[in-house]
Amino acid sequence: MTSVSDCFQSLRNSHQCALIPFLTAGDPDLATTAKALRILDQAGADLIELGVPYSDPLADGPVIQAAATRALGHGVKLEDVLEIVKDAQTDIKAPIILFTYYNPIFYRGVESFLKQIVEAGVKGLVVPDLPLEESENLLKPAAALGIDLTLLIAPTSPIERIQAIAKQSQGFIYLVSVTGVTGIRSQVATRVEELIAKIHEVTDKPVGVGFGISQPEQALQMKQWGADAVIVGSAFVKRLAEGTPEEGLKSIELFCRDLKAAIM
Repeated sequence: MTSVSDCFQSLRNSHQCALIPFLTAGDPDLATTAKALRILDQAGADLIELGVPYSDPLADGPVIQAAATRALGHGVKLEDVLEIVKDAQTDIKAPIILFTYYNPIFYRGVESFLKQIVEAGVKGLVVPDLPLEESENLLKPAAALGIDLTLLIAPTSPIERIQAIAKQSQGFIYLVSVTGVTGIRSQVATRVEELIAKIHEVTDKPVGVGFGISQPEQALQMKQWGADAVIVGSAFVKRLAEGTPEEGLKSIELFCRDLKAAIM
């Protein structure tokens, strides 16, 4: 795996838009998650966002919340998730971005947590409930260890806050396309085009758009509006949970190929 920053630079050099699928680790089970990482890597994923199951996922909609609840019911812990990443290091090229809430980080201690994820091979980190004002204690030690901590910009953010977040965010900038939680939506707000343009005006860092994207046509729209990456979560989680694990894996493989083809 390369770093998140290096992956984006390589994609930019070849004028490509990145595809970033999201999975909830441990749903339907850990073995299926391990297989899914390899399948997505082979099916066109440029980076992969792996969600650590959490009991109070404030940013997540019903599909991902349900997946996290199922995984927690199976006893899935952070250590289990990191073991999957560690095992996958030699098999996949897509950098793994860990998606976790701040409480598990605080509970373990920042230094201890970062050491754990670095040893496992995690390359990036997204913490949706970490505000800019409290991010420095995680940003600096993460950067020192080669972990890109990506910050989120809300669609309601004023330009001054966009500038401040863009300055601090590492790897790329995560633009939330909707006000609210993750989920499958039939349309993406047209204001996203304006927001992408505003971010590009204040920084040359890549912009990834997520929350609500569930169709190849929407992914293409994000690329045409100037996004450097398309992040798709609930649509992958839903497909993987339907039918048998084998059916779910086949479904996400086909979906991943369709999404990647749309933004080539």
